[in-house]
Formats: sequence, C-alpha cells, structure tokens
Amino acid sequence: MESFIVLPALTISGLPLGSAFGPISQSVVGIAENIKETPPALSLQKQNIGVFGFSAANKALDQKLQAEKIKADAINAYFKKYDMPLYGMGMKMVLEAEKNELDWRLLAAIAVRESTGGKFACKTAGFNSFGWASCRIGFSSNEEAIETVAFHLGGNHPKTEKYYDNKTTMQILRAYNPPSIMPRYAEQVISIMNAIGKSELISENSPLAMAQ
Repeated sequence: MESFIVLPALTISGLPLGSAFGPISQSVVGIAENIKETPPALSLQKQNIGVFGFSAANKALDQKLQAEKIKADAINAYFKKYDMPLYGMGMKMVLEAEKNELDWRLLAAIAVRESTGGKFACKTAGFNSFGWASCRIGFSSNEEAIETVAFHLGGNHPKTEKYYDNKTTMQILRAYNPPSIMPRYAEQVISIMNAIGKSELISENSPLAMAQ
C-alpha cells in the first residue's frame, strides 16, 4: 500500500512560484507580482483620478449648456420684445453659429435687419427670413433656413467659401450685402447684434463665470 504526504499549497518557503508544482505561466507570475507590488493606496488613487476626471468633464459640459441657454434666452428675449415670428429659434441659432464658428448673435441680427425677425420674410420663398439669395431660394422650415445660412456664412460650402471662409464678422456682412449696394448694412447688423447682447454675454461676476 502506497503512502501519501499532503503538502499545504503555496506554503513551501524559500521556493519560487512553480518550483514545487511544476512550471507556472509568465502571465500568472506577472499577476502575482503586480498584486504584491501594487499598494492598495495606489489603486485607490487611480480610481479617484478616474472619478475626478469624469466629474470635471461633466462640469465642463454643464457650463457649456448653461452658456448656450443664456445666449439663446437673450435672442428669444429680443424677438419677443418686438413680437417677431422667429421667437423660439434662439437655441437653434446659437447651436448653428457655434457649429460654424460664427458670432452667436449674427444669424438673429441678419434676420432682424432683413425681415424684422420673420415679420416680412420673403413672400416668394418659404421660411426665408434672411433675404438669402435675394429671396430666390426657399426652405422647408425655419430650422433648415438657419442651418443653410450658417453653413454658408461659416465658409463651409464650396460655392461660397471664397466669400466667407476665415473672415471677420464685418467682412462676412460686407460680402453678404456689399457696401456698393447697401452702404451701411454691416454697421446696422452689428448695431442689432449689440442690442441683443454683448459678445461675451457671461459677466465676470456671474455664478457661471466664477465656476470656470
């Protein structure tokens, strides 16, 4: 009858892992070494960094959304004050201006100058409150009109980019309606922009600015 000696697992001192029970893969050894060498505090620190990074990203997004709302409210307040049909389009104008790197007030101000905010929109072209293409082009909605005009003024359309790409607001307006046709058009639109709000609408003492 054969006798057996049972040895407690992993209790043989002085022997490297695997010497008592045969070879162990390098991956297992690596895991064991990492467990042995990684302090619990370091692991917790890594977790905290991940949490703080996520929190910071959420905070930045929240601040961005708040800034957009403040701008949209300013546009809508101007439209409402003068009973303009484009009331409610403030956020759409802000988002499209942001997407095409335009001043957030520009689209609203052009619409006010061209059609009193939609009151006198092009009769022969639907939803064209911008006088776009001299009222030869219509749109299916106000949203589509805003998207189209913003896309062109941002210099993103191949047919019009030479007029609007990498231009200042003043240059964009003088290309949109040249001084030879409307001598003070650009200045009039900029005056409306200033009436809507400041370029940097968030004051230094506002809660949103102080949180940044």
